[in-house]
Amino acid sequence: MSSSLLKVEQRGVRPQIICIVGPTGTGKTQAAIALAERIKGQVVNCDSRQVYRDFPVITAQPTGKERSQCPHWLYGFLESWERIDAGTFSSQACQVIDHVLTDQGMPILVGGTGLYLKSILYGLAQIPDIPEEIRKRVCQDYSRLGPDHMHAWLETVDPEASVRIHARDRQRITRALEVYLATGKPLSEWQNRSRMAEPRFDACQIGLWTELEQLTPGLESRIDRMLSGSALAEVRAAWSRCPDESAPGWSGIGCRELLQVHLGRLSLPEAREMWLKNTRAYAKRQMTWFKKHKGLTWLRPGHMDALKRMVDQWLEQR
Repeated sequence: MSSSLLKVEQRGVRPQIICIVGPTGTGKTQAAIALAERIKGQVVNCDSRQVYRDFPVITAQPTGKERSQCPHWLYGFLESWERIDAGTFSSQACQVIDHVLTDQGMPILVGGTGLYLKSILYGLAQIPDIPEEIRKRVCQDYSRLGPDHMHAWLETVDPEASVRIHARDRQRITRALEVYLATGKPLSEWQNRSRMAEPRFDACQIGLWTELEQLTPGLESRIDRMLSGSALAEVRAAWSRCPDESAPGWSGIGCRELLQVHLGRLSLPEAREMWLKNTRAYAKRQMTWFKKHKGLTWLRPGHMDALKRMVDQWLEQR
């Protein structure tokens, strides 16, 4: 266990944090910043796509103006070719949380990656190391057989993971198959094993939620704003730095669709339609995950007064 996790778990009294989670496009960043300004909060990323430096626009990372309103942590710190898993991210997040607490601030975790949230709160069971020969075999099979075949294989051995993992996400498909082949157990089974029965933090957990049909117009408008802005330029610059479609950074929704435009495989209208379709599907998968996560209180997006009252009541009870 890292020294940062030991600090967090040896405090005696569980440290307090606030978590604002939910599907993409529900206004989590704006809610967190508004809250941070009231309670000396500092925003800590909890989204697996917003860690990549090359894609601040496409992954909807906080803007410079938003970051100037309060401290922000763990956004855009990875290169597109770098990989990170939930356990590694959890260790880094706990280190940041410890720093914020030491600074007498309130950590506010914000994002839509449920596994990251679970890892930070409960820890994850340690997955055994994967032998190099298995990694190499799965990588070769993916290159030879293609994503559709490999995702279909994943669906047979780990149906739960196949629902969460996009059919073109090479990194996550190969990881799930490596774990299954090396351990004989599905990746989802390992991920469902928490290391602790109770969370290491005293967490006020808030989920922002609305029906998918109500969310869709906002998602569509956001994509159009990105396209009229610098999204395509972002992809061109990223490709010049990392011309490898299999790199982890390119697996993000929006990144992979616009890359196909840059490479001449799709028209911009086709990519836009695919981007929206995949974003809607992702939001649906996020809701499915978060509905199973215990401890969340759900609010409608934009109801800041209700969110502030909830946090005020939670703080008064501590």
